Amino acid sequence: MSEASERVAGIEYLPIFPLPLVLMPFELLPLHIFEPRYRQMLKDIELRRNLFGVNYFESEAALEERPALGSIGCVAEVRQAQALPDERSNILTFGLIRYRLLDYVDIGMPYHSAEVHFFEDEAEPKEELEPIADEVFKLFERMAKAAFKLSGNRGRFPEVPRAEPEQLSFLVAAAFNLDNDIKSEFVELTSTSERLRRLKAILDQAVNQMESNADLHVVAQKNGHSDKPLDLGD
Repeated sequence: MSEASERVAGIEYLPIFPLPLVLMPFELLPLHIFEPRYRQMLKDIELRRNLFGVNYFESEAALEERPALGSIGCVAEVRQAQALPDERSNILTFGLIRYRLLDYVDIGMPYHSAEVHFFEDEAEPKEELEPIADEVFKLFERMAKAAFKLSGNRGRFPEVPRAEPEQLSFLVAAAFNLDNDIKSEFVELTSTSERLRRLKAILDQAVNQMESNADLHVVAQKNGHSDKPLDLGD
C-alpha cells in the first residue's frame, strides 16, 4: 500500500469542493477560502485528517449544481493555513490521491459530501517506464531553459525533480499548465506509460518552437545584433 493510500484508509466519505480547475496528485494548490460553507468545511476537516476532495466543475456549463456521479477528483491535503479577518483563510493544499465519485451522502452540512473510490496507477515494469520518463524529463528541462531565456533570465520556471515515473508524469503535467480538458484525461488514466507518452507528444510539439522563440527574444534584447554570422548563401 502506498503512503497516499494509507493516508485515506478507512475514510467513509469525503467533503467535496467543486472548482473550475483540475488538481493532480503531487501538485500544490493555493486556495482562498471565503464562502461560509467552505469555511465550515475547513473547520470540520481539522478533525478528519485535513482532507477534502477537489472536483473539476464548471458551474456555468453544467446541467446539475454539483459534479456528476462517476466523475474523477483528487484528494487535497491542507499543508498550510493562514487565518484572515471574518473567518476567511488562505490555505496551501497538496494533491494526494485520485478518486471516482460514487454517491452523495447527506451529513447535514452546507457543503457536499460523497462516497468515493480511491485509485492509483496500475503497476508497470520499471524497465519499460524509465526510458520514456527520461525522455519526458529531458524535454521538460529544455522547456524550462527556454522559458528562462524568454523571461530575460528573470524568475524561474517551476522546478521538477527527477522523481519516479508516476510522480514525474503528474509534476510535469502540472508545471506545464495544460488545459483542464487534457489534465482531466491525464488524471483518469491509470497507465503511467500512456500518460508519459502523451506528455512526450505534447512536449515534442512545443519545445522546438519555444526554443526558437527564446533565441529570437535574446537577439531582440541585443537590438537585433546576433553573435552568429548570417548565412547569405552563394
